[in-house]
Amino acid sequence: MADTSSRDGPRKRAQNHFTASEQRDSIVKQMIASERAAIDAKSAKLRALRLAKEAADREAALNAPPAPAPAKKTRSRRVSSQQTI
Repeated sequence: MADTSSRDGPRKRAQNHFTASEQRDSIVKQMIASERAAIDAKSAKLRALRLAKEAADREAALNAPPAPAPAKKTRSRRVSSQQTI
């Protein structure tokens, strides 16, 4: 019969390699999740600031007196230098 300890060595090394790979994968997934959470928090903060600014701008526009209408410019007529009388 074959010795079982000779087959256990490669199997154990493969299992250790697989376990280490799974640990690296889980660490990377945790890092990605934390980065995604930070980006989501930053986006939410910026969105809240933008909405607050837009609300303040709308309030200021409602409370501000209407701007005077710009004066219309009159076009001057070009006079030719050689007029016949």
